[in-house]
Amino acid sequence: MTDYNNRWDTVDVTVEDGIAWVTLNRPDKRNAMSPTLNREMIDVLETLELDENARVLVLSGAGESFSAGMDLKEYFREIDASPEIVRVKVRRDASTWQWKLLRHYAKPTIAMVNGWCFGGAFSPLVACDLAIAADDAVFGLSEINWGIPPGNLVSKAMADTVGHRQALYYIMTGETFTGRQAADMGLVNRSIPLAELRETTRALAATLGEKNPVVLRAAKTGFKMCRELTWEQNEEYLYAKLDQAQLLDPEHGREQGMKQFLDDKSIKPGLQSYRR
Repeated sequence: MTDYNNRWDTVDVTVEDGIAWVTLNRPDKRNAMSPTLNREMIDVLETLELDENARVLVLSGAGESFSAGMDLKEYFREIDASPEIVRVKVRRDASTWQWKLLRHYAKPTIAMVNGWCFGGAFSPLVACDLAIAADDAVFGLSEINWGIPPGNLVSKAMADTVGHRQALYYIMTGETFTGRQAADMGLVNRSIPLAELRETTRALAATLGEKNPVVLRAAKTGFKMCRELTWEQNEEYLYAKLDQAQLLDPEHGREQGMKQFLDDKSIKPGLQSYRR
């Protein structure tokens, strides 16, 4: 186990068995994202990306919340009263980790939604590759209830994961929904009882950690980018990603997989990974 020994004030990080458990740690504020937390999360993500002991990253929140979104007091009272250059920096820090770093992260990422997930928290939730929620976790886009539309890239996050009618319903009404409903609408991969959440997430992370990291990164990056491209552009881009993965892969996974499947007949790729 690697413990970063309280290196950050608002984020806890522990690396165990190849899994980096990243916990937003402001439980008294339902882990609301403050400017300090945003700055620290940039450092956390950049640090763990270079940590060879961390093969998979799990993002969660301390206490009974994933995150309540933006810290309204700090953003709408203190930051709004600051000079323009300060407001620009604060917005940039939030975007940097909440989607720019997470969405294109070099390692697999899983959002483990243990409780409340509101507003701005939808950006890092969707930026993670996969997400598992507690059945009774509470999700909500309450911005409409206090006079603004969803901030940052929350609407984009909903548009990329949830159907048109469902997304607009929750954006326009401000109603909450559960982890079960989030799974039904595709916002998270699945929901399970809270008591089983960490172990289920750990098992998924362990499975991802056993995959070839170069190929896994190429696969997830290729899928995310292909959503933005035409069919013609995708043909060129995805073939290029395939070639790139083979060139960068130090363990020559394709050759190993083909040998074990075609020559040794020791694996069935539809049911298992090749032996690394």
